[in-house]
Amino acid sequence: MNKKVISAAVSFACAIGFTHAAFSATLTEAVDQTIKTNPDILIDANQRLSTDEAVKQAKGGYYPKVDLNLGYGREWSENISTQNRPGKDATLWRGESGLTLSQMIYDGSGTTSEVNRQKSRQNSAAHKVMGTSEQIALKAIETYLDVLRREELLKLAQENLAAHDRTFSQIKLRADSGIGRKADLEQAQARLSLSQANVASAEANLREANIAYNKVIGSMPSNLTKPTAIDGIPASVDDALKVGLDNHPILRSALADIEATRAQQGAAEALMKPRVDLELGTNFNHNLDGVQYKSNDWYAMLRLRYNLFHGGADKARISEASVQTQAAIETMHRTQRQVEESLRLSWNSMITAQDRIPKLQATVEAAERTRDAYTKQFSIGQRTLLDLLDSENELYTDRSNLVEAQYIDIFARYRLMADMGRLLETLGVAPREEAKIGEATMGGYAKDVAKASNEPAPTAEPAPAAEPAAAPAEEAAPAAQ
Repeated sequence: MNKKVISAAVSFACAIGFTHAAFSATLTEAVDQTIKTNPDILIDANQRLSTDEAVKQAKGGYYPKVDLNLGYGREWSENISTQNRPGKDATLWRGESGLTLSQMIYDGSGTTSEVNRQKSRQNSAAHKVMGTSEQIALKAIETYLDVLRREELLKLAQENLAAHDRTFSQIKLRADSGIGRKADLEQAQARLSLSQANVASAEANLREANIAYNKVIGSMPSNLTKPTAIDGIPASVDDALKVGLDNHPILRSALADIEATRAQQGAAEALMKPRVDLELGTNFNHNLDGVQYKSNDWYAMLRLRYNLFHGGADKARISEASVQTQAAIETMHRTQRQVEESLRLSWNSMITAQDRIPKLQATVEAAERTRDAYTKQFSIGQRTLLDLLDSENELYTDRSNLVEAQYIDIFARYRLMADMGRLLETLGVAPREEAKIGEATMGGYAKDVAKASNEPAPTAEPAPAAEPAAAPAEEAAPAAQ
């Protein structure tokens, strides 16, 4: 009966790997597939593409505007030209046509400011694509490692079940032959049932890990390969912070938003300045104002338009843009703190796991020796059944703790690279085309703001061990649309 249970558990584990298999991949291949297909990344990629069109719209202000005007209809007129007509009025079919070409000569740098604003939005969106790619890639790594971890824990649970089954068989054989006590058999049965429950729980956890993998990566896992150690880990947390605060894409997106709001302020200030246009035009009209005649004209003019009063709206628009700039600056400050917090937590998780692993390995080795010794002593009556079963459970627990610590260490290293903005680079995965930066670069104002607040806080004493926390929130004050 118990052998059938073990056989069913092994068959289930095999089924998990094969009946739902759709994608056998290394970690790098899984991340690459995620970057290409994950909806969250594709959403940001399409938003980035929309900013390309916004830049084109803004640049349209530099080019001439051509307007065609056509009109035809019935006109009743009573004016000085119709005084000699019967009834002193006239009703004629009036026709108008005109063509105007207008070229902006000066608009107070309004068009230039709008182009710069849209370019900054374009760059902000590109950095956001990169930031989302890094965070989703980290999530893919987490689910990939979680499947491997759950598979190892299931294997340990199955080994523990097999050990309990062997012990139960020995006790049952003794009880059936009249040598063993019935209480020992009942106790062995209880421990066997518990180990069976542990296997069932491990199987459920593996199924959930497979589902999470499919959600992020887009296919069910199969034949996953445990990744090797990664290179490029900084020597200290301060070195990592320097890289992260200089390189994190979400922080760069926040800086680009600052430039966008500054450019918006320039566009608002342009409304307070005169506008000069060169206009070239021609008109072809007939039967105007009750007079039967044709009128054709051509003109070339410089037109100056200067709004003298707009109810205070233009000044309010400038103030609004100024406040939005300050909001974008504070958003950047918040993002800096989030990047630093996540990076320090990743570092703490990594060094804590590195400190625990040797100790846990020693614990496992000691538990193995204890289990082996208790098995020999039990066979000659020097140890009780409870001692033997306790040693098996302790070994199972210690092995499970070691596996957990090993995977925490692996994930913390990848998370640290994501906090530094170098995860895809470390994996050798090419970012999406939409993550490339456009024409504009970070302006001097944003650089000055970043420099003033880019000093990492002094390294504190190591905190207690922390589980990997969520990556920094990808929030940045949206540039004004």
